[in-house]
This record gives sequence, C-alpha cells and structure tokens, in this order.
Amino acid sequence: MSRQEPDVIDSVEKAFRVLQAFSAEHPTLTLSEAAELTELSRATARRILLTFVKLGFAEQDDRRFRLTPRVLRLGYGYLSSLPIWERAQPHMRALADELRESCSAATLDGDEIVYVARVPAKRSMSIVLSVGSRLPAYCTSMGRVLLAALPESALHRHLAAVELKALTPHTITDPVELEKELHRVREQGFALVDGEREEGVRSAAAPVRDGTGAVIAAINVSANAGRVSLDELRERYVPRVMDTALAISHDIGLS
Repeated sequence: MSRQEPDVIDSVEKAFRVLQAFSAEHPTLTLSEAAELTELSRATARRILLTFVKLGFAEQDDRRFRLTPRVLRLGYGYLSSLPIWERAQPHMRALADELRESCSAATLDGDEIVYVARVPAKRSMSIVLSVGSRLPAYCTSMGRVLLAALPESALHRHLAAVELKALTPHTITDPVELEKELHRVREQGFALVDGEREEGVRSAAAPVRDGTGAVIAAINVSANAGRVSLDELRERYVPRVMDTALAISHDIGLS
C-alpha cells in the first residue's frame, strides 16, 4: 500500500508504468531502458518484466523484452464492456460508404485521443490509423470535440499543462487561441481541422453522447485536402457527421 494513499497498491501502479513504457518508439526494452523510462530501480523493473513474462504478457529475447498479443485482452475488456462501439459501427460504415472517406470514433485519455472504432476509406490515404492508435487531442478534430466538452475548470488545467507543438505550419500553438477555438467548437457542436496534425488532411468531428447527454466519445471523417475543399467539408460533410453522431447517441440511449 502507498503511504500517501493507503487505498493505492504501489506495485500495481509500478507495473502499469512499465507496461505503458512500451510504445512505437520503444517496442522492445532492456531492463536499464525500462528503469530509465519509468524512473524505477533496475531491480523493480526486472521483477515486473519477469512477472509479465511468466503471465504471458511479455517475452524475453536475450536482454530485450517485448509485449505479446495477450496485452490486447486488457483493451478488449474495455471495448467489449461498452456496447456503443458495436452499435456505432453500422452508422459509421454507412457514413464512410456515403462520403467514401474513413470514419473513426475516439475517446479522451489525458492529453491524447484513443481510437476505439474505425471504418477505413476504400480509397487510400497517407494516414494509417487503427483501433488503439493515439494522437494528440489539441490538434485533431475529435480531440477538440472532446476537450470542448470538459468542464471549464478542467479545460483550464489542461491548457495550462499541455505542450502545444507545431506539428505543421497550421497547428494552433497559442493556448489563448486554442481556448477560443474550443469555445467555438462547444457552441457550434462540431470541430473542423485543416492540416494541423498532418498537412493535406482535413477532418470534421461531432460528439457522441450517453443517456444523460454527457459527451463520451467523438466521431469524425477525414479527407484529402486536394480532393475535398474546406467549403465542401463544412457544407456537405459536417451535417452528415453530426447526423451520424446523433444517430449513434440515440442508439445508446439518448432520451
């Protein structure tokens, strides 16, 4: 138990720190790397990684450790416990087929969005995403919908803590400007992003609500800027994205 928080088990917290140290940048880790990334002792990192190996969540190749597909059970437990994603798929597929663009759903996790459902476009795009992909919230259309739904106090804390990196020349990096944009998103009920995370990619997003009206997710469509103008995105895509988000919300119990 934690001395500061008696209801928190330190060893579990440390284990999840090691689990989250694995990433696209660090698909494999040595004991030293795991310890450095998690700020744990090498001995603690070693015990946790060997426990992962014994439980089948990791495998060891000489000095390096990598996760196994068994870790997907953790994410699947979350997805399967929420019927929204299964109910959302037919609506998302219909939208993707109508617009011939990819349609995705995501939730907010700290400073990032996490993709929980996705229907790819039949035509190819340079961006490759799938369920479980994570992107910065501040520069994505779904992220802005989800941030705009935060209580004002939580939004202020987020803007004070998040690092706004210029991923393209179009990325909003001024917290004051971003806050104004998020208020606009909140008022209009949708978000548009034009090349802020990746040049040449435009997207429109709208909120998905639960039975109480609270925003629990967002859906979006993404399109190539050379094929879809900003005016078309706003005039044709936005209404269909909002209609689809509302249909999903009704399906999951919006009164």
